[in-house]
Amino acid sequence: MTKHIQHMQIILYVDKQETSTHFYQKLFRCEPGLNVQGMTEFSLSDNCKLGLMPNKGIAKILAKQTPHPNLGNGIPRCELYLYVDDLQFEFEHASRLGVKQISPIANRDWGDRACYFADPDGHIIAFAEKIIE
Repeated sequence: MTKHIQHMQIILYVDKQETSTHFYQKLFRCEPGLNVQGMTEFSLSDNCKLGLMPNKGIAKILAKQTPHPNLGNGIPRCELYLYVDDLQFEFEHASRLGVKQISPIANRDWGDRACYFADPDGHIIAFAEKIIE
């Protein structure tokens, strides 16, 4: 285990911060802890936050060292793999919200039951639980 890392923040680059903020508010059923121009943050657990940063904001930081993030809009660039207390509830909740379903709940080869969805920018969201045998 890597013990020198005290806290983790995952930052997704998004086309429209307001649209993504609203999406994750509904999906996570909570308000962001921070929501200012250029960054929105949701606490996912005691030591993990999800950040939403507009493509144009990160493009200023990355300058010409990488391709512009807008070139990846709609392309799955990452996956949020979230272990949850009630997989069926999260699946039904996301489905009721009209979130784009990628794969229904199924047993996976690695010992989890999981379902997959996509956010407005094409990032993949998996809800999972360990298979109890």
